Amino acid sequence: MSNQQIIRMKTVYKRKLYDRLLQWKNERQGKTAILVEGARRVGKSTLVEEFAKQEYKTYILIDFNKALKSTMALFDELSNLNMLFAALQNTYNVQLFERESVIVFDEVQKCPMARQAIKYLVADGRYDYIETGSLISIRKNVQNITIPSEEERVTMHPMDYEEFRWALSDNVSVSLLSQAYQQKMPLGAAHRQKMRELRLYMLVGGMPQAVNTYLETNNFMQVDRTKRDIIRLYEEDFKKIEPTGQLGQLFMSIPAQLSRSAGRFVPFNAIGGISGGKLSEMLQALDESKTVVFCHHCTDPSVGMQLYKDFSRYKIFLADTGLFVTLCFWDKDYTENIIYEKLLSDKLDTNLGYVYENVVAQMLTAAGNNLFYYTFPKDESHNYEIDFLLSRGNKIVPLEVKSSGYKTHKSLDIFCEKYSSRIGERFLIYSKDYAKDGMTTCLPVYLAQFL
Repeated sequence: MSNQQIIRMKTVYKRKLYDRLLQWKNERQGKTAILVEGARRVGKSTLVEEFAKQEYKTYILIDFNKALKSTMALFDELSNLNMLFAALQNTYNVQLFERESVIVFDEVQKCPMARQAIKYLVADGRYDYIETGSLISIRKNVQNITIPSEEERVTMHPMDYEEFRWALSDNVSVSLLSQAYQQKMPLGAAHRQKMRELRLYMLVGGMPQAVNTYLETNNFMQVDRTKRDIIRLYEEDFKKIEPTGQLGQLFMSIPAQLSRSAGRFVPFNAIGGISGGKLSEMLQALDESKTVVFCHHCTDPSVGMQLYKDFSRYKIFLADTGLFVTLCFWDKDYTENIIYEKLLSDKLDTNLGYVYENVVAQMLTAAGNNLFYYTFPKDESHNYEIDFLLSRGNKIVPLEVKSSGYKTHKSLDIFCEKYSSRIGERFLIYSKDYAKDGMTTCLPVYLAQFL
């Protein structure tokens, strides 16, 4: 079954991770379990249940958010797996078939002993096992168990731009954009419409619940309320991990921090003084929540950027740009339709370069890139900054992001002159059509997904 496989929530969706699950099933043949990690409300449970329905003769889904205590207690003692399987079949009224059935552990972090049991269940070999989890690696959920080595991990992101277009019943435009990118071809008259379609994605975002609301109501105010509900859910989750509320404050401060153009995220601006140890724990929790994407400063811009990752200097983006837009206007009871309409038509009198920077970060992450940026001195009090650095072969690819259509790219030029022997392609990502400006490729934002 291809990535055209539909995923049903309130409407019909296609999710690319389906193919990854199918690859795991066909290649691993029960030799490992697979854990689908991701933020809350990103669509993990829906994807996995649809996969179980379509690809197996039968399945049992154990939702550990609401499983009976007696069901959870089954995983405390694994000396008799026959009894475990009999009890599960009886509880869920489902017959399991050897090598034809799958057992799904939904929100497995709620039952750490079930996660630990994966080692023995996989060794038994009768059935396949899929886990889903949010905040899965937070220390409190795993401190007393042995993490199974028989567990593959994959991350589910919010809908990428192509999945979003699929949800809007557009199955062709992104493949046509890919052709335009490969052929280095301007879109001409179609460019303006493609930018408007991208801004719609930026406003609605890729959280399935928000996409549902948009499709059902075509009302941005209702979409905004849905996104606020998701953000409040995240705040509640953060308080369970860190009861003082400081972790939530870090999360809520992300748009303000990016708008400052300070070259780094400054936690103390959001939460004041805090010990280094506690800050490290909170940043780890934020990262593992999958609600955000970290972009680290690289101390030496070369192919092995991971070796030069500066853990003390970083930017933080939201994993979903739709949620980011709502956070930008969090001071209002809701983001009025007029603001959304002006954003959609690109007429809001605000410098929203950081919103474009966030959607580029989201696109690059969805394409499998780790994010790095680089700054170097301009004068005693100012720096040049390269927004993103990618590694391609034995060269690095610098990206500069602008919300405007201006083709100025001084930081990019000076950086490429400074490190000329290391540079492959260089890109200015902006709001105008595809163009070349000397050695720099000026790329419309909607093509950043192909980098």
